Amino acid sequence: MKIDLSGRVALVTGGGRGIGKAIALALAEAGADVAVNYRRDEDSALEVVKEIEALGRKARAYQAAVENWDEDEKMVADVLRDFGHISILVNNAGIASRGQSVADTDPAEMERVVRVHAFGPHYLCKLVIPHMRKEGRGDIVMISSVATLGMGARGAPYNMGKAAMEALALTLAKEERQHGIRANIVAPSLTVTEMGSRLIRATAGVQDIHELDARSPFGRVSEPQDVAAAVTWLVSSANPYANGQKININGGG
Repeated sequence: MKIDLSGRVALVTGGGRGIGKAIALALAEAGADVAVNYRRDEDSALEVVKEIEALGRKARAYQAAVENWDEDEKMVADVLRDFGHISILVNNAGIASRGQSVADTDPAEMERVVRVHAFGPHYLCKLVIPHMRKEGRGDIVMISSVATLGMGARGAPYNMGKAAMEALALTLAKEERQHGIRANIVAPSLTVTEMGSRLIRATAGVQDIHELDARSPFGRVSEPQDVAAAVTWLVSSANPYANGQKININGGG
């Protein structure tokens, strides 16, 4: 089945780089118009907008720190003004924690990381859902992490934030299905992005992420396009019934 998202509008947070960029481009390739959220890197977000427009789709970039209610409120209002509606919300924006034990974690870091991963998606869902209910079909996708499978040491803020994000998705899947809205989770493993490269240098001393290719499933570390493929399927008519599900993009473990 060819995926066709024509007529749909997606808001992708953290859409200017890495996994978010791949998702924004994949949705556009399938026919969606895309609102690209960014926090600081406007140039990267505008470049993604150009790439989407080159595909024949409409795109604009919007600055907002997702953990800030006022900025989210303005962004959603601006997207609705510019595009008319939102039927796909991809909560992708994220930050890493610093790899400290709970005993050594700065309380400000814990709050910052959890706010980005949990408060931000909650705010955006609250803002978007009343409009999405009018669309006939709506899709919310949380970009979580396989970190929630193992809850590894020295990652409490990140683990807590992603676990809360998943709890939000599973709650929404029950609350909003009566309105035709599906809420699902996509959880990548280590992925070839700037953030992934920084993480593996900090935690394992690996300077080039591709040093891990040989011992990864299918002989390579996951690429952003692997995550984007799952998101695109979930929000399309090719997925008529999956709701409240989590897809781990880890090559099988």
